[in-house]
Amino acid sequence: MMKTTRRNFIKKSGLAIGTATLASQLPSNLFGLAKNAVGPFGFQVWTIKEKLFEDFGGTLKMMAGLGYKEVEMCSPLGYSDSGFDVLNNMSGTEMRKIIEDAGLKCRSSHYTMGELRESMDNRIEWSKQMGISQIVCSSFWLPEDASIGDYRKAAQELNVLAEKTKAAGIQMGFHNHHMEFEKRGNELIYDALMEELDPELVKMQFQVAVISIGYKAADYFRKYPGRFISAHLADWSPEKDKNVSIGEGIVDWKDFFEAAKIGGVKNFFVEMDPDTFKPSAKYLAKL
Repeated sequence: MMKTTRRNFIKKSGLAIGTATLASQLPSNLFGLAKNAVGPFGFQVWTIKEKLFEDFGGTLKMMAGLGYKEVEMCSPLGYSDSGFDVLNNMSGTEMRKIIEDAGLKCRSSHYTMGELRESMDNRIEWSKQMGISQIVCSSFWLPEDASIGDYRKAAQELNVLAEKTKAAGIQMGFHNHHMEFEKRGNELIYDALMEELDPELVKMQFQVAVISIGYKAADYFRKYPGRFISAHLADWSPEKDKNVSIGEGIVDWKDFFEAAKIGGVKNFFVEMDPDTFKPSAKYLAKL
């Protein structure tokens, strides 16, 4: 879960952090919330997945030590080919205990379209064991030349799948990458999806990283009020032509969080190159 997307993000980033040093340099109450603060903030596990595979509980405790309160998982079943199969030896109940013992909560996870299509009952059961209330489809992963019609058809299928999660008391979500902000003729794929997806059945998780190609999350929160459930936080520097720590790029975070209330965003997950975690956390703590 960025053109620098999840496909190549981790290749460029690696976990270049002295994790113990990083944790010790930040205040333990970093994300302690004032009454009017935004949060609590969480993190998506993708950018630290290798560390997670090596020491699941220890890595979660390290992240909690930085001040994070929530974790967004990737489903071990759907992400087995990305190394998450090593976590399949745990039930959702066992994993939840480790997460909560680390001082975190998990109410959202990414799932592949394939596993939702083929193993929905199993994934609902695992989600309930985990205490997850948001099942987020990470992508349709359609071919690069997929048409607007192809995307609309996939959205229709997700609506049907979302009827099953709704019946189970779980909200379905959809996560964008840069690909959904491509056009087919004069039509933006993302707007076509917003037309096709049922506003009640499927809420959106906005990846802020599309700022790198000129699309602002705040604009979409205002354009589609109430249509969002969560967001992945990242920032961008045109001068450096790369993702940078939150607060050091061109995202207007004050406007972002004001618009997020209109969009209906419930939770925020940092998904950044690990060496940006410390300065990003310091910036977010000031909000």
